[in-house]
Amino acid sequence: MSAVTDEQDVPTGLRVAVLGPGGVGGLLAALLARAGASVTCLASAGTADRLRTAGVRVQSAHFGDFTTPVHAAERLSTPVDAVLVCVKATHLDDALERVPADVLGDALVVPLLNGVEHVDLLRRRYPEAGVVPATIRVESTRTAPGVVRHGSPFVTVDLVAVDGLGQRVQRLADALQQAGVTTRVGDDEQAALWGKLNFLAPLALLTTAAQATAGEVRESRREDLVAIVGEVAAVARAEGAPADEQQVVDFFDSVPAGMRSSMQRDAAAGRPIELDAIGRAVVRAATRHGIAAPVTARYVDELRERYPGS
Repeated sequence: MSAVTDEQDVPTGLRVAVLGPGGVGGLLAALLARAGASVTCLASAGTADRLRTAGVRVQSAHFGDFTTPVHAAERLSTPVDAVLVCVKATHLDDALERVPADVLGDALVVPLLNGVEHVDLLRRRYPEAGVVPATIRVESTRTAPGVVRHGSPFVTVDLVAVDGLGQRVQRLADALQQAGVTTRVGDDEQAALWGKLNFLAPLALLTTAAQATAGEVRESRREDLVAIVGEVAAVARAEGAPADEQQVVDFFDSVPAGMRSSMQRDAAAGRPIELDAIGRAVVRAATRHGIAAPVTARYVDELRERYPGS
């Protein structure tokens, strides 16, 4: 494939920067570019060179196998309509150096990270931008720079339209939908963020501690599963989000037995794990509200001892 080198080669449409073209970011970049958006991936020098030369290659039973060209750079240098923040929470601070506030201006900033605390961080860092709370549900892995293996039969994004951003958020949602991403727009920030964390926290903590699949831990650690779901739900309600423990447990029981969490995969690969963003964030919020979360805290402490620095 030849590189995309000048503006005439860029598909017309929404201008999107993707910060962190890994498993999630690479997949979204490829899908949006294939659908006609102008996509710039922000990454390290080596990865950016690879993407400029070879584009993003996707391997997916759901979307098919395809390769699509993208722009790539180490730093954002031209205006965009939206920046999708797709890095791990452990790399967020360093990665944001690639997005200067003066270049970003009032563009949408859409964090597709695990956890809940990053939204306030982004609002402080980019006061002129429109920070859009968002979540994504997908299983997708970067197997090499510019190569993504998408394993789930779905990609679902939830966007929250806040502070008068409805029209611009809907435009982004329409672009994602046209690219094949199931996209929903809501207006409840806490519901979106805590709704995902209520499932993700028990999945991540249990599978990582046991180094086992979702199917294995829902059988062998059933009591802890129910307890963590209940604790996170109690914190979610205190934060103003609706939470139904039984619904979360039922969903956990319905996911593929072989599902593994990204935290578990990171731990197995010797990479930093998102314990602070996922587990400790729940414990911090519980402490603020005076809510007991002993089982969640026990798993957080166990994993912190096992993986120092997390």
